[in-house]
Amino acid sequence: MEVIFVLIAVSLVLAVTFLVLFFRAMKDGQFDDSYTPSVRILFENQPKKIIKDQPKKSKSYE
Repeated sequence: MEVIFVLIAVSLVLAVTFLVLFFRAMKDGQFDDSYTPSVRILFENQPKKIIKDQPKKSKSYE
């Protein structure tokens, strides 16, 4: 039974450690995207054509 308490304690310490490291990385700007805004102007935004229900051409053998 003591093993369960040890495992829970270890998992909580590990989870808190990862949470602290994640928030530190967020604060330091590790996940900021500095590349995409500089090349966004190079891509053209072409509107996508939305094709609604077009009547299908039926093959008539008359």
